[in-house]
Amino acid sequence: MTTADIIFVFIAGLLPLAWGAHFLGTRQAESAGRKVALHSRPGQYGWFAVLSLSLPALVVAVVASLLSLSGLYQPPPTMILIASLLVGTGGLVLSIRAIQPALRARNLIEKVIRWMLLLAAGLSILTTLGIVLSVLFEAIEFFHLVGFWDFLTGTEWHPDTAFLQGAGRAAEGVAKPQFGSVPIFAGTLMITAIAMMVALPVGLYAAIFMSEYASPRLRGWLKPALEILAGIPTVVYGFFAAITISPLVVQMAAFLGIHSDATNALAPGIVMGVMIIPFISSLSDDVLHSVPQALRESSLALGTTKAETIRHIVLPAAMPGIVSAALLGISRAIGETMIVVMAAGLRPNLTWNPLEGMTTVTVRIVDALTGDQAFNSPLTLSAFGLGLVLLVMTMILNLISLSVVRRFRMKYE
Repeated sequence: MTTADIIFVFIAGLLPLAWGAHFLGTRQAESAGRKVALHSRPGQYGWFAVLSLSLPALVVAVVASLLSLSGLYQPPPTMILIASLLVGTGGLVLSIRAIQPALRARNLIEKVIRWMLLLAAGLSILTTLGIVLSVLFEAIEFFHLVGFWDFLTGTEWHPDTAFLQGAGRAAEGVAKPQFGSVPIFAGTLMITAIAMMVALPVGLYAAIFMSEYASPRLRGWLKPALEILAGIPTVVYGFFAAITISPLVVQMAAFLGIHSDATNALAPGIVMGVMIIPFISSLSDDVLHSVPQALRESSLALGTTKAETIRHIVLPAAMPGIVSAALLGISRAIGETMIVVMAAGLRPNLTWNPLEGMTTVTVRIVDALTGDQAFNSPLTLSAFGLGLVLLVMTMILNLISLSVVRRFRMKYE
């Protein structure tokens, strides 16, 4: 039997046993409750029996799997299956015997649920910690080869000869690879800023219209129509940016007497902003719609216009949610890859001109991790250095946004 077959048999055997445990536990509680009042409801005694069956079986299966993965002991899969079901059956028998009117089944169930929720929260934290550590260790290896300060402040990114260093064949006549990350992060911030200049006003104005001016019927049509943009694949946006928007940018620049590269930062920034619009508009609309109607009516009763009410009452009250929507849009723009590859190119270019080609952090990470480079090559390891700095940047951005949200929430709630 394969592992998939064993898992299927385990689940297929556990489910009918759980149903039978619930039935037997409920019947046992109803029988005992005819003489003395029960502490909990009969169904809760049934769930107590289900937990007494399932938890021991799952513990045995998880422990055996961990032992197998760690290499300490390799138990046969069939033995794991049989042992889990036998232990679960034993737990069921003991739970049926333990069901008495005085048994606090409800309290036990709530305690198990509390521990399950705590486990779920702990798993999310451990997952985040594992991601950080996996990037950190490889980034430290990269910074052993390239100085951290040179990487952080360098303005030249030319890793072309890094594969020779990784293969141990670096010669004196070969130019030393340069890993200055400033052009890459500058391109990331430039394209993200262009995208937010498009997405934030359009998305916020659309949300204000849908929340404050549109009828319920019109809002019911507009909101799904805007949210369709969120379901379009990013590669399609990349085609749109490369085939339509980028030539238009070049033609418009030529009309104004300005030179523009065929692959420029403005085209992917605009298209990325269009892609982010539904995220900002949908979230902002929900936040604006949740502002109590009493605030609007009180403001209008004092003689203010509708526009003044929106500007001075509704928007400040909804500011925490709007900031969160903007933060989501920024994160979405920073993490985008396909649009930049297809419309902005791969050239690390430190410039203030959005009509020139640029690249972003995620594009360079993908480029570094693809190809036939050795994993211990500085070029490959540079992806982890870029990822670590990007992770720190997003954490700082999150802290700033949380402080802004907290300040507005304390002021208006």
